[in-house]
Amino acid sequence: MSREAPRSGRPVAFLFLGETLLIPHLYPIAEEMAGRPDAPPIDLWVATRTHEVLLERWLREAGLTRVRIRRAPGWRWTADPETGSNPALPGKLPMLVRMLPALLRASAVVCAEQTSLWLPRVLGRERILPPFFNTLHGAGTINYGYDDARRHAPSLTLVATQADRASFLQHGVDPARVVTTGYVKSCFRHLGHGKPRFANDRPTLLYNPHWQKERSSWWSWGRDVIDAIVESGRYNLIFAPHQRLVERAPEVADLCNSLAGRDDVLCDYHSFAAVDGSYPAAADIYIGDTSSQVLEFLQTPRPALFLNPFGHEWQDDPTLSIWHCGQVVSGLDDLLPAIAQAPVAQAPLRSFQKSFVEGRLGVLDGQAPRRAADAILDYIARPR
Repeated sequence: MSREAPRSGRPVAFLFLGETLLIPHLYPIAEEMAGRPDAPPIDLWVATRTHEVLLERWLREAGLTRVRIRRAPGWRWTADPETGSNPALPGKLPMLVRMLPALLRASAVVCAEQTSLWLPRVLGRERILPPFFNTLHGAGTINYGYDDARRHAPSLTLVATQADRASFLQHGVDPARVVTTGYVKSCFRHLGHGKPRFANDRPTLLYNPHWQKERSSWWSWGRDVIDAIVESGRYNLIFAPHQRLVERAPEVADLCNSLAGRDDVLCDYHSFAAVDGSYPAAADIYIGDTSSQVLEFLQTPRPALFLNPFGHEWQDDPTLSIWHCGQVVSGLDDLLPAIAQAPVAQAPLRSFQKSFVEGRLGVLDGQAPRRAADAILDYIARPR
C-alpha cells in the first residue's frame, strides 16, 4: 500500500519485520529522517497488519508524507491490530529472500533485529546489496551475543553507549563500523498508554518479570508476588511481564483473566503498551529481575526492587550490576517490608541510579535519533 507524495531517488528501507517490541528502537530514526527535506524517500516494510496500523497512525499524526508503507512478501492480516498486540509473524528468512529485488533498489537498509543481517552475511556486505545498518535493541548488563552476522554483516552498528562500542571492538569489529548514538527508544514518543486510572491514589507498582527461565523470577515466585501485593490492599499493581513470557508460561494469560475487572490491578502482557515504555513511565516503584525495562524506568530515578529467588551471589556479578540500583529481595517474606521501605531506601541511591543509567543508555538529551540518522545519511553519501 502507498500513501506518499511524489518521490525521487532510491529510498532508505526500514525493516519492521520482527516483534512489536522492536518498533520503538527503530521508528524514531525513520521519523527523524522522514522529517528532513533533503533526505531520501523512506520505505517502511511491515510484516503484519498490526505493524502497518501503528505506523500509519504515527505518520498521519506527524504529517509525514514522503514515506511509503510497504507490505513485505508473506505479509499477514492480524486480528484486532489497533491494540498493537504482538502478532504471529511470517517466516522471516523466506520473507527476506522474496524481498531481495526491492532491497536491491534501496540506497540503504536499516533494521533493529538480527535475522535480517543474514542477507549481507550470506551475500557479502555491499557486494550486491546496499549498505545495511543495525541499531541495537534493549539495554542492560547482560552481554550481547556476537555471532558472525553481528560481527561482519552491518555496514554500521548503532549502539547506545561508548561501553557498548568498546564491547564490539573487543570482539574484533572494525571501529569505523560502530557508532555511538544514545538510546533511541528513550526518544520514542507514541506511548500506547498514559497513567492508568486506578480507583484510588495508592502507590503504583510495576511487576515486570523476564521471559527467559534462567533469568526470571516468574517460575519461582511470580504468582506469590502478585498475591502478596493484591492481598495487602496497600498498592495498585501493573503486571506487565516481558511480551514473550506467555509463550513459555501460558498460565500468565489465565492469571490475567482471573484479575480482570479489579480496580487496583492492570494486567498487560500483549498490547503495544507493554513494550513501548508506557508502564515504566507510569509506575512509582519497579519490581523485577533482569529485564532491561528497569533502565527505562530509572531514566527518572525512583525506587526499584530486584527479586532473587535463586539466591545468586550477585554483588560482584557484572551481569547483575543493575541490582545495585535498588533493594535485592532474597526471600518472599521480605517483599512487602521492602516495598514499604522503598522510598526511604531509594533516597541515597538517586545519584548512583542516574550515573548508572547514563552509563547504559548514554546521554539522555533527546538527540539519539538525530545522531543515528546523521550516521546513516553520512555513510550513504560517501563515494564508494
